[in-house]
Amino acid sequence: MTYIADTPEDYIKKLPEKRKAAISKLRQVILDHLPKGFQETMSYGMIGYVVPHKLYPRGYHTNPDLPLPFINIASQKNHIALYHNGIYADDSLLKWFTSEYPKHTKYKLDMGRICIRFKKIDDIPYDLIGDLVSKMTPKQWIKLYKSTLK
Repeated sequence: MTYIADTPEDYIKKLPEKRKAAISKLRQVILDHLPKGFQETMSYGMIGYVVPHKLYPRGYHTNPDLPLPFINIASQKNHIALYHNGIYADDSLLKWFTSEYPKHTKYKLDMGRICIRFKKIDDIPYDLIGDLVSKMTPKQWIKLYKSTLK
């Protein structure tokens, strides 16, 4: 679902009541664990965490006017989604995450290549998400991103 919002706070205000607490907590976990240098913004109609142009002036390859995306969170119709570009680009990170996930929740992992879907919003593994978010600095993400473009 798309919510027209200029700020993360505005995005959260527009969510259905049952989603506000979960998205707010997920956002706070990300902010608490995100390495220094990433910037919170609105990106693609979602709350986003990006590498700002001051750290990577070339921006995103499909649209250099946009900063390099890293993580997005969104309230979708049937789930809360966390989009993590690092998982897509780093097989070892993906393997770590998929092996850790069952240790943190009783529900099966529902994941696309980049999107982690949480249908049971009362059982989001916030500690695991905090660990995931902390595993890659902007410098590491830029290096990995550039290597995948070649």
